[in-house]
Amino acid sequence: MRLELTRIGNSRGIRIPKPLIAQCGLGDVVELRVTPEGLVIAPHRAPRHGWRQTFAAAHPAVREMLLGTVSPNDFDGEDWKW
Repeated sequence: MRLELTRIGNSRGIRIPKPLIAQCGLGDVVELRVTPEGLVIAPHRAPRHGWRQTFAAAHPAVREMLLGTVSPNDFDGEDWKW
């Protein structure tokens, strides 16, 4: 799709057609980043979005390690200071 840049004060903007907004899942707030290919407009994601699902899908040994069920070692007992 080819769009023209529209003057908005000292800036320029584009109008994104409604079907593209729906297809991309864009809301009122988006994230904009520069890549070597150009600009990327993406849906805004909350920090740590999807972490819960990723953690739930992890191997049980990984979950146990992250939850602190690993036994303390020498460093924990002797070298660690608060």
